[in-house]
Amino acid sequence: MAVVVMKFGGTSVANVDRIKNVARHVKREFAAGNKVAVVLSAMAGTTNQLVEWVREISPLYDAREYDAVVASGEQVTAGLLAIALQAEGIPARSWQGWQIPIETDAAHGAARIAEIDGSHLRERIDTGEVAVVTGFQGIEPETGRIATLGRGGSDTSAAAVAVAIKADVCDIYTDVDGVYTTDPRIVPLARRIPKISYEEMLEMASLGSKVLQTRSVELAMVYGLRLRVLSSFAEPDSLPPVEIGNLENIGTTVCSEDEIVETQVVSGIAYAKDEAKVTILKLEDKPGVAARIFGPLSKAAINVDMIVQNVTPDGAHTDMTFTVQAAELPRALEVIDKVKQDLGNFEVKSSDDVVKISIIGIGMRSHAGVAAKMFQTLSDKGINILAISTSEIKVSVLINADYAELAVRALHEVYGLDAK
Repeated sequence: MAVVVMKFGGTSVANVDRIKNVARHVKREFAAGNKVAVVLSAMAGTTNQLVEWVREISPLYDAREYDAVVASGEQVTAGLLAIALQAEGIPARSWQGWQIPIETDAAHGAARIAEIDGSHLRERIDTGEVAVVTGFQGIEPETGRIATLGRGGSDTSAAAVAVAIKADVCDIYTDVDGVYTTDPRIVPLARRIPKISYEEMLEMASLGSKVLQTRSVELAMVYGLRLRVLSSFAEPDSLPPVEIGNLENIGTTVCSEDEIVETQVVSGIAYAKDEAKVTILKLEDKPGVAARIFGPLSKAAINVDMIVQNVTPDGAHTDMTFTVQAAELPRALEVIDKVKQDLGNFEVKSSDDVVKISIIGIGMRSHAGVAAKMFQTLSDKGINILAISTSEIKVSVLINADYAELAVRALHEVYGLDAK
């Protein structure tokens, strides 16, 4: 008998028929004797519609009322699934975030979970009742108001609930049957990865892979929680129920690096199209210049990623290139324009016609020449590199967006990731 948290995203609960299909997935686990909690997103497109209505009424909306509105989507799906399970003869009850309670900080619209007391929820699960929990939301304890966790927050809710009730595994059901070496729509020979480390999954999630939300992986890594990525569109009876000690037979298991016996040098190729490049030319080269550029960007909550700096031959000036999210480009340019008052006149160029390509793999720690192979492969394809950033288990390059698919396919092949 296992304690299982099952999370279903918006496409999995997009209509009544799909909610009934989710009920069949839950029934499989319940019939096997497992104790089950389910965490749900809103129906696909619902949250976007709610956000649009809020902004249509007032662009300068109250964040607390925004949360009251956008949290309603998950309440609908939780109630409907509980009814669907009861119709299948399964004892079930829906739970809203404030009923557990999932306590958050006061950052409405982008709250972070502070604490979950899972004891009451676990007691109900232990009696044989299926708990259907609203994802994406909690309660800000000082005011007692609903607070939402930001986009993708249902994954975080699922991982946090799993930790709170001491679950054996947290299964994330989505529209794909696992984590792939890259996007199969670009590379048809992409392979499903049976096991991937927390560190690799964090890099892939932060570098463009949309399968799992970064904060959910962080939580799982801190508490040693096993995550699995499964497809909700698989026939429910075709999947085996959770069995402790035999979790790796389907989907992708996200786990500790120590549990992965054989590691590829490169496990996957990620790409992100939502990047923009900013280049500042003819900055005076003196101490404090970088701080006076990036300090105001930080205060404006604009995240800067890749940074390249070059000093001019005469040593008097420096050119600086960095990347931000494409959606943040107008604000970034506005902040930089204000900096001119302190740093004097300099030239600014920007472009959102770029893409970030990344190779990721824990095997990179013990192998030399991985980055060199990446650079040579791109060179052979005539692709110019605009910027580079690295970590212990990833190398990212910025290239022109026109070459994105060519670069992904070439790198996927050269690192031996193509399915045979």
